[in-house]
Amino acid sequence: MPIRDLAVLAATLVALLLIATPHASAQQRQQDSKEPERRAPIPRVKLDTAAMDKLGWRLGSQAYTFRKLSLFETIDLLDAMGIRYIEMYPGQRFSPMKGDLKASHDMPDELVEELIAKLKEKNVTPVLYGVVPLPNDEAKCRKVFEYAKKLKLEGIVSEPPLDAIPLIDRLAGEYGIKVAIHDHPKPSLYWDCKTVIEATKDAKHVAACADIGHWRRSGLTPAECVKMLEGKIISLHVKDIDEKKEDVPWGTGTVDVRAVMEELHRQEAKNLIFSIEYEKGEGDELIANVAKSVEFFNQVASELAAK
Repeated sequence: MPIRDLAVLAATLVALLLIATPHASAQQRQQDSKEPERRAPIPRVKLDTAAMDKLGWRLGSQAYTFRKLSLFETIDLLDAMGIRYIEMYPGQRFSPMKGDLKASHDMPDELVEELIAKLKEKNVTPVLYGVVPLPNDEAKCRKVFEYAKKLKLEGIVSEPPLDAIPLIDRLAGEYGIKVAIHDHPKPSLYWDCKTVIEATKDAKHVAACADIGHWRRSGLTPAECVKMLEGKIISLHVKDIDEKKEDVPWGTGTVDVRAVMEELHRQEAKNLIFSIEYEKGEGDELIANVAKSVEFFNQVASELAAK
């Protein structure tokens, strides 16, 4: 083949590569996110901040709701929706550009600093981290507490073994970071709110993360559990479920989110963090359901604050 033809062939191959490479990168990013393409505009929620301040409540999202996104994408989404607080969980992809890295207390300091900068840029405040193991092992527990300290978190959510609670309570006091015991459904250790009460009776810095949807999945009445835990709730994972035990917008299922909020108002429970959590759904439908749930929460909170 003449040299001139070889040069033409080489130039053609380079051009094809330049065209193909961006397409491959976009395809890889789409595969990494595993999030269906969104077509609807992102709804911006409205919160009655005066009512929330009067009640002493804050509404945020458990990042697990948007687990098909990376943590950075979740922060972007919360900012776009107007949700200002986040509860992070271990194992979420860190960012679209670092799809192989997981956000957790095992991250190196440079990634923690990058996360802090992202949160500050989007005006999203990290408040909680969990559900994360806290074993009866001081070195392992300290690693989680150190991570929480760097992010200036208020609490760690966990389901620790019973023999670890004295250690955890001591570390929580030392770091000034509370530990909230979460309840997964039966047959988990803490499925019954009575177990949480018993486990924390001698603790000063360990109390409850009330997952009201999981209580309902276990056949309990969430408002009654909240009443039993009066004075011992740090945060809530708020979800509503239907008769099939599947997630639905708040106020439309069997949990009776309104009754839970009314009971907390009766208790004059302050400084509570309500974390939105959906375990089903994706894309536009999930975002729309979250917006509907926030609208319901805002309406009830406004009514309670006006009383």
